[in-house]
Amino acid sequence: MPEHHFGRRDFALALLICLVWAGNFLTSAFALREVPPFLFSALRMGLLALLLCMVVKAPPRAQWSRLVAVALLNGALHFGTSLWALRMAGDLSSPAIVMQSYIPMSVLLAWWLLGERFAWRTGSAIALSFAGVLVLGFDPLVLDHPASLAMMLFSAFLIAMGTVFMRGLSGIDAVNLQAWTALIGLLPLLAISAMIEPGGFAALRTASWTVWGAVVYSAVFASLIGHSLFYTLVQRHPVATIMPYLLLTPVFAVGLGVLIWGDRPGPQLWIGGAMVLGGVLIIALRARAKALSAH
Repeated sequence: MPEHHFGRRDFALALLICLVWAGNFLTSAFALREVPPFLFSALRMGLLALLLCMVVKAPPRAQWSRLVAVALLNGALHFGTSLWALRMAGDLSSPAIVMQSYIPMSVLLAWWLLGERFAWRTGSAIALSFAGVLVLGFDPLVLDHPASLAMMLFSAFLIAMGTVFMRGLSGIDAVNLQAWTALIGLLPLLAISAMIEPGGFAALRTASWTVWGAVVYSAVFASLIGHSLFYTLVQRHPVATIMPYLLLTPVFAVGLGVLIWGDRPGPQLWIGGAMVLGGVLIIALRARAKALSAH
């Protein structure tokens, strides 16, 4: 892929993506006050499947097993568990930051499963990110709900696994990947909700406009528009070039948490968050330098 100049238009698109994705933390948090996380994820997937069912195309036959794995990991299981963690946390700041640990996890999994090697600087950045999670864990916001931290780390591990599986996925564009993720993930999400979220379906009868607005926002803005814009940038630039800009997503989410949700992060969260995001930034910049040197 040729390296294009990352101009003002690209930067504006990156900012819009970050704002849309950060807003998804806020709108989902409001919806989770009324409906449980796996059911909310199923509603999101159902609407997305409805919107994209007319354009979906069958993937290459050899890609089916990998596609199902990616759809379940990145879609059903990641969305469900991340929203579960968000509901348990009671704040927006810590889940938004901890979720970024999927990036160093992806590097480690690619090393373990695919044999991809990394330099000591990247290894140091991975250690810095995980140390930041430990520091963040001592913040009073997080100490009040330690299970949410563990759940968000598990959710990050799921999407890291899905990211590694995506490396070998071919013959499927971004829109079709979203469509199949929704179609494959919908029934498992409904089944999980029926098993572990008693009263969830009954809650839909009294759900307010906040829930349905959040469903529309998650499906249309966060998934359809956000990921489509991301794919537009990926067509022009390597992912390693875009990734540093996308770190504004948790920054915006923390801002929304403080301004609207009422988060009051302590020094441990600020320091730990800076360590996590700093480590992720170093990984992204190292990947960018490696991509540039390959051209």
